[in-house]
Parts: sequence; C-alpha cells; structure tokens
Amino acid sequence: MISKISKILLGVFSIVIILGMCGCIGSDNTNNQNVENSNTLDTNKDLDTIKVVDLYNREVEVPKNVNRIVCCGPGCLRLIVYLNATNKVVGVENSEKEWIPWGKPYRIANPELADLPTIGQGGPSPKPDPEAIIMVEPDVIFVTYMPKEEVEKLQERTGIPVVVLSYGKLATFNDRELFKSLELTGKILNKEKRAKDVINFINNTLKDLQERTKDIPEDEKPKVYMGGVGFKGARGIDSTMCKYPPFVAVNARNVAEELNREGHAFVSKEQILKWNPDVIFIDEGGLKVVLEDYRKNPEFYNSLKAFQSGEVYGLLPYRFSATNIGTALANGYYIGKVLYPDRFKDIDPEERADEIFIFLVGKPVYKDMKDFWGGFKKLNFTEE
Repeated sequence: MISKISKILLGVFSIVIILGMCGCIGSDNTNNQNVENSNTLDTNKDLDTIKVVDLYNREVEVPKNVNRIVCCGPGCLRLIVYLNATNKVVGVENSEKEWIPWGKPYRIANPELADLPTIGQGGPSPKPDPEAIIMVEPDVIFVTYMPKEEVEKLQERTGIPVVVLSYGKLATFNDRELFKSLELTGKILNKEKRAKDVINFINNTLKDLQERTKDIPEDEKPKVYMGGVGFKGARGIDSTMCKYPPFVAVNARNVAEELNREGHAFVSKEQILKWNPDVIFIDEGGLKVVLEDYRKNPEFYNSLKAFQSGEVYGLLPYRFSATNIGTALANGYYIGKVLYPDRFKDIDPEERADEIFIFLVGKPVYKDMKDFWGGFKKLNFTEE
C-alpha cells in the first residue's frame, strides 16, 4: 500500500517538474520574442536614415526625411534655392544678412532668408557657430569650401550630419562636381526630380548658346577681352579670366586664352595694348575701379581699339559667393548678342535673363540687378 502511494506521489511530482520545465520553456520563448521585437524596432529605426557619399567622398548617415537644414560656405544656400527647398532652411550665415544682395539673385528673390537666425560667419572662409547651429535644430548641415578636418570637427561638436557640396575647382556652371552636388542634395531633400530639371536646364541652355555659335570661323570672330573680374574684391581692367565661362559658352575669341592658363589672371596694361581687342567687356562689379583708373590714365584706354570705336560693354558680376549660374548664363546671351547679332536676333538679353532667373530662383530679378550695377549696356566712359 505504501509502495503504491509512493508511486502515485512520484508520478505527481514528475508531472509538476515537467509542467515547471514547460513553464520555463514558455518563458524562454517569450524572452526570445521580445528580443525579436526589439531587433525589429532597431531595424525600423535604421530605416529612418539613409547613407550618402558627399563630395569629400565621406559616407554620411542622414535622416530619410529631412525637414530642417542650414548651409555654411560660399554658394551653399544658392543650391538649396535652385532646388526650391528654402522652406527647409532654419538659419543662415551673417553674410546673407549683412552683405548687399544685389550680386546674388537667390537672395534678391528670397529676402525673407535674412530674417532667419544667424548660424555663423559667412564669406570666403566660413566659420560656423556650433552652438548657434544646435539651437536651430537642423537635421542636416550642408557646407562648401570647408577643409575636411573642420567638417569632421563641426559634425563631432554638433552631433548633426554634415554633408559637403562643391561647385568644382574652377566654379564654372557645368562642372561635374556641381551636378553631383545638385543630385546629392536632391536625394537628401527628396527633390530628385527638381535636381534633374535644374541640371537639364543648365545643359540645355549651354547647348543653345553653343549651337548658335559653333560654326563661326575663327577669323570671322572679333577679338574680345574681359576686364574688371572680381578677385577677393573689386578689381580693375587688368583683372581677367583666361577661360571666362560665358565666353567659352558662345565660342568667343578670348585674347587671354593665349596665356594657356585656367581661371583668374592679372595682366599688364602693356599686354592689353599688345592684344588690342576689338571688343572689351567690363564686369560691373569692378566698373568703379576701372572708371577711377580711366580718369587717371585716359591715354591708355583711348589707345585701345575697343575704346576708340565704342565697343565697350558692361556685364553683370556673377562671382558673388561662388558662381551665380543664372547670371553667368544670362551674360552669355548678352555677349552673343553683341558679338554675333545675326545669330541672336531672336533674343532680347534682358528678357532671357529673367526667364533664366525665374526658373532657377523663382523670380525675375534682372531689373533689381540692373538698377544697382547698370545691366547689359554699352559703356561710355566720358559719361559714366
């Protein structure tokens, strides 16, 4: 009898142990499920970001949906305007507030940008203020013309992803780095179609300028020179560009190209006299400097063929905070109209300028620039 009872108790005890073990197994399954749910949450969190490669070839992780941004460095904010994304900008450099806007169509068209909080010093050597940037809580910081070590330092100090953009080495208006910057920014801001449209617009405009002038024999082209080109400030007649982009766009016969250099150059007045160009264009950003020099040394200027024949013309300055692409393209049409009137007989340069500005910055700003600089016109130095 006792043995029978013992067997029964042993069986019950075994069942209890088995049930306990089942309970433990159930608990382990629950914990595993919690772990799986946790991993799923992490994965979903990861899906809220994307990885991009910037113009320094840095891999940067940015939010998938970017709604708040700031821009540091020359021309950086302009690219955002071109992409119709100014509503995402939450702070600007002091140069956007304190410097005259008349050389920057994107600022003329968007005066409200100057009312945003200041996030650092602008200009050729930008100095972002990390604390001020943190205060406006951007999702991404875009920068241009900033050394890599400073980019890394800014990202470390703010804890905010920093993406480097570029206009390219010579800051022309069809540089591959410029187009990569537009594509990259478009991807980050969900403006990929607009980025593509802007690139196509630039390319199609350049193609039109090229097609109108590509078959003109070299010996039928007037010799041209560009003076007064800005270089770290306003400059005089001796400041030029060996491959002035608007000249290149219309296949102009630029006398300075014989220097066999790229970019900016200072040349002597003796060299200009030697070249003795048929037509001279003056960057109106340096026109005041040229006029002051003319008053001091009229003999030099009046010795030039272009001044004797009245073939001296004003162009809008396009190098303000890097390249104002719209201004450079508009200059191309005016240059074409002056040099090859038959090839541009269907073009009103002022109207074409506003068509370009409307597409790129959203408003017709040519008149504002003309009122300040002088606009597209023949220059009479005895009256100027």
